Amino acid sequence: MIEQIYTKCLAQGAYFIQSKGEAVVIDPLRETSPYLIRAEKLGVKIKYIFETHFHADFVSGHVDLAKKTGAKIVFGPQAETSFDVHNAKDGEEFKVGDVTIRAIHTPGHTPESTCYLLINEEGKEHALFTGDTLFIGDVGRPDLAQKATGLTQEDLAGWLYDSLRNKIMVLPDDLIIYPAHGQGSSCGKNMSSETWSTLGKQKQENYALAENMTKDEFIKEVTDGLQAPPQYFAKNAKLNKIGYDSIDSVLDRGNRSLSIRQFETLAEQKDVLILDVRSKEEFVKGFIPNSWFIGLDGSFAPWVGTLIKDINQKIILVTPEGRGLETVRRLARVGYDQTLGFLSGGFEVWEKEGKEVEKIETINSENFNSLYKDNPNLKIVDVRKPGEWDTKHISTAKHLALDFMQENFSDIDWKDLNYLHCRSGYRSTVASSILYSKGIKNLVNVQGSFESLSKEAILEGSCPSLVS
Repeated sequence: MIEQIYTKCLAQGAYFIQSKGEAVVIDPLRETSPYLIRAEKLGVKIKYIFETHFHADFVSGHVDLAKKTGAKIVFGPQAETSFDVHNAKDGEEFKVGDVTIRAIHTPGHTPESTCYLLINEEGKEHALFTGDTLFIGDVGRPDLAQKATGLTQEDLAGWLYDSLRNKIMVLPDDLIIYPAHGQGSSCGKNMSSETWSTLGKQKQENYALAENMTKDEFIKEVTDGLQAPPQYFAKNAKLNKIGYDSIDSVLDRGNRSLSIRQFETLAEQKDVLILDVRSKEEFVKGFIPNSWFIGLDGSFAPWVGTLIKDINQKIILVTPEGRGLETVRRLARVGYDQTLGFLSGGFEVWEKEGKEVEKIETINSENFNSLYKDNPNLKIVDVRKPGEWDTKHISTAKHLALDFMQENFSDIDWKDLNYLHCRSGYRSTVASSILYSKGIKNLVNVQGSFESLSKEAILEGSCPSLVS
């Protein structure tokens, strides 16, 4: 009856629910095929598309899916859109086959945030689809809707406190909780790797549901330590409100195999970015000059949205064999719709033709440790997130979080040879590629586990950072 469709790259859960020939989809991703295929296979008609709120970290598929199925888009109260939707009233019920879905308005993460309670065929309250209101181990951050509403994060956090205690915590303890996100999403601070739980278990384990927590304590806890949200969040939320190009047209435009000549012609244009999505190991051994690396097998879409500031950026791709269309699709999930194609034959063809290639000097953690032991004054740049830095870092390193690197890279003296590291080498390779594109090449990229770096040089706790 209920299927969770989980996308690891975005740490996002969509839901397909079907009963007696009818179905609903909750918080769909932009590509519609997963839901259309399921509906056809099961012989059911998609009746409703429920949105828990205006998502900021991905472009939802509600507009395209509604056009293709005739399903009604349902948002909660106060959701204003440029397209036709049904704004559910608090407590309004929707029949789907033999089950009932009740909208529960839970403002806090955003003003329109709404959970959907599934009541099964026996009339039992069975599951709650909580969107970004309640995660497993956490709650949604209350700062994403500030600019659009004129409210403070403290105002929204206060609403969230009331929603949790007055609307959710009064429900049965055996209720299954299905959130929109899990660990790895920027929509919360402390999410679990688990993708579902029960309300009773969350009451025991989730700090935000502590029985004796006052509203003031809750507000302080959920607003403390929030980092600025990625720049693409507001842009994705806007697309989810006003609509967007058809996913089919975006895929058709981007799924284009480019010859070397076509690729070079596009690359020469100042408004075109070369994006290389191969593995970090492949990239450092050779890449097309001025390419940015964001590996497809890492947290690809969130890093694209964080680092490529213009959501309308024209992009040409260097991909692993057979993964061009996949890359175009994953870019579109976060609203990057201007992919112009991918290099036919990939980097191997470029290199075989004798075209110009650059390489990034890269060493493993073992070699880094040997160098550090002989020269503890090495210039080291740590590109991990502020929370990682605060927990543990190399005592002589400087901190330049990849998230904010483009705004702050001039804070480092790049005339000196600098060794860049992160937790595994993925982010340091991304950072190195961006620096190379800016003409900053006096660096060494360190790939390997942070835990294996020189332990005698690692400090616990915080010290001043270049980025807060």
